[in-house]
Amino acid sequence: MSISKIGVLGAGAMGGGIAMVAAQTGYDVVLNDVEISFVDSAVKRMEAFMDKSIEKGRLTAEQKAENLARITRGTGLSGFEDVDLVIEAIIEDLDLKKKAFSDFDQVCKPEALLASNTSSMSITILASATKRPQQVAGMHFFNPPALMKLVELIRGYATSDETLTTLSDVAKKMGKVTVEVKKDSPGFIVNRVMMAQALEAVRLVEEGVATPEDIDTAIKAGLNWPMGPFELQDFTGIDVNYYVAQYFYDEFKEQRWNPPQAMKALMRAGRMGRKNGAGWFDY
Repeated sequence: MSISKIGVLGAGAMGGGIAMVAAQTGYDVVLNDVEISFVDSAVKRMEAFMDKSIEKGRLTAEQKAENLARITRGTGLSGFEDVDLVIEAIIEDLDLKKKAFSDFDQVCKPEALLASNTSSMSITILASATKRPQQVAGMHFFNPPALMKLVELIRGYATSDETLTTLSDVAKKMGKVTVEVKKDSPGFIVNRVMMAQALEAVRLVEEGVATPEDIDTAIKAGLNWPMGPFELQDFTGIDVNYYVAQYFYDEFKEQRWNPPQAMKALMRAGRMGRKNGAGWFDY
């Protein structure tokens, strides 16, 4: 199947970033959210990113204008009737995602592919909300989508080879490196490994072994990570990390995935990370 028009639902950091990369690649894009103000904010972030690229000589003003002209803004599922591919990038809430996929199935043309940018949740469950499970797959970009190279392609139980091949072609056209997740397992590849590391780092703090600052310093200097586990949690969002850990715990029924009390305390205090100025650290 040829893809020329992509719908993105969710105009946050991930959805907005995916929409920008798609537009820069030459795809026509419909970017929607529950409120148009969220979409407008995403476009402003795109403009700021492209302005920096212009300053560095990586982009021209004409190219910026062409990229932005490919993006149509909307709310709900308006404009999704004729897209070839939908990428869902809303909050990590399984019920909300299932509702979105059920709605996609009603609105989108029969041949359209439906993908989720979920970082951990079951593609098979999302596909079960549709009458086209063979056309549903995971397409997990990493934050920020404009800079991070990886896209995990996740098979649901019924995902067809054709669907996965088409999504791989789209991702590679965007300049991404792809890996195939053959089994629909919570967290896929990267987040399965990353969450184990993040939760163990939190337990080191709870046990009084070291401070978040020293753990981050140790990991950056000792393992050559660009960010330590606490900086990374603040960057991605404490709430996102908490919900992923809770989802793992619910799925695997293993204590090692139970969100630590220190993480729960941050959630209760409303310290969600960089996005609201306070997480493990103050910003």
